[in-house]
Amino acid sequence: MKHILAAPLALAATPALAASGPFFSLHNTNFVVLLAFILFLAVLVYFKVPGMIGGLLDRRAEGIKAELDEARALREEAQTILASYERKQQDVAEQAAQIVEHAKREAEVAAEVAKKDLKDSIARRLASADDHIASAEAAAIKDVRDAAIAVAIGAAKDIIAKQMSAAEGNKLIEDAIADVEAKLH
Repeated sequence: MKHILAAPLALAATPALAASGPFFSLHNTNFVVLLAFILFLAVLVYFKVPGMIGGLLDRRAEGIKAELDEARALREEAQTILASYERKQQDVAEQAAQIVEHAKREAEVAAEVAKKDLKDSIARRLASADDHIASAEAAAIKDVRDAAIAVAIGAAKDIIAKQMSAAEGNKLIEDAIADVEAKLH
């Protein structure tokens, strides 16, 4: 270590050794510079510049420490907020899953209701079709009966007309009129 410092010190001291005359003389510029430097240091110490510099450095260190504390507090606050948002995100994800599950259940219920309504509608339409068929069948039977009655009346009329004389017809008409008169009075 001594050898490492010896070389730079030797190079720095060569101008001082190169001066002519005694070193402690005011004619020696190196001595004058040394005196000025010592005087400068004394003025700095007198005006308490090292203390001011130390105070400034201490205040700066306190400011840096305060900034670091504030940064830590902000970091902790940010972590708290992040944790809060992560919880909220998890809650929202759970709510979304519940909403989706609820929607699926409602869709299944709605599908079942729609199936039931469709079955009921089909049953009503089948019943309506059966009613229409029964009504059409009844109408057809009535039409057949009416036609049979009309044919029977026509046949009976023809038979009676062939077998009955005019006097017998008049007697039947008079009996019918007398019958109606008796029922109306």
